[in-house]
Amino acid sequence: MTGRHDKGPHEHDRGLAHDLPEPARRRMIRLMAGAGLVPLVGCTPREKTSASPSSSAGCAKIPEETAGPFPGDGSNGVNVLKESGVVRSDITSSFGESAGGTAEGVPLTITLTVVEAASGCGTPKEGAAVYLWHCDRDGAYSLYSEGVTEENYLRGVQETDDQGRVTFTSIFPGCYPGRWPHVHFEVFGSLADATAATSITNTSQLAFPKDACEAVYATDGYGDSVRNLSGLSPQDDGVFGDGHERQLARMTGSTADGYTAALTVPV
Repeated sequence: MTGRHDKGPHEHDRGLAHDLPEPARRRMIRLMAGAGLVPLVGCTPREKTSASPSSSAGCAKIPEETAGPFPGDGSNGVNVLKESGVVRSDITSSFGESAGGTAEGVPLTITLTVVEAASGCGTPKEGAAVYLWHCDRDGAYSLYSEGVTEENYLRGVQETDDQGRVTFTSIFPGCYPGRWPHVHFEVFGSLADATAATSITNTSQLAFPKDACEAVYATDGYGDSVRNLSGLSPQDDGVFGDGHERQLARMTGSTADGYTAALTVPV
């Protein structure tokens, strides 16, 4: 790797030590599922008016994952959530009193649909909030990584609409050593909770399909990601290794036109 990743062991190289989840909860869910107590099937959101009678059976919540060492939510140093301007849909550029940089890369639109798990994923969760962040194409996290500590790009908050949706305009993240390409997010009960950095209800991660990663990493600027991805698989990842099916994004688009990643988030 070049630039800021050359200087000895990078913080990301300790990703599996820093970025491991507590898998016990997910193992317990699977054990309960084996006993018929918790369904593990994926959830498809429906319009508010089209919930079926069977929706009352409930569905599994999005798996809980670590926020990792670079959350920017006040739990590990800096807190971007209390800064004016963090509520935004386009997260490609830094805002406020930052250095004002813009993250380069293949365009990516991320759409999360937050739904009520207790209703069988049939009821969108309107008025909740999502804080979303991820690394840049070099694998660096704004506010933390060498060279971008004065930037706050690729971080933002959105309030869910009447269909439970939030949409962020971003760039496809790079792949750094030890982790499958991913996006972090936290769900809050309201926008007020998010901007006060309090009362997180769910913390999870979105995973990208391998074919989309390979296509993006073949473009200019993602050279390090080609090498980093080559020795990885979701099954070997410290976060997704115990199952990532319900966190795998549905992808559309191309490197020329940009990609859209969509995920349903039962809470």
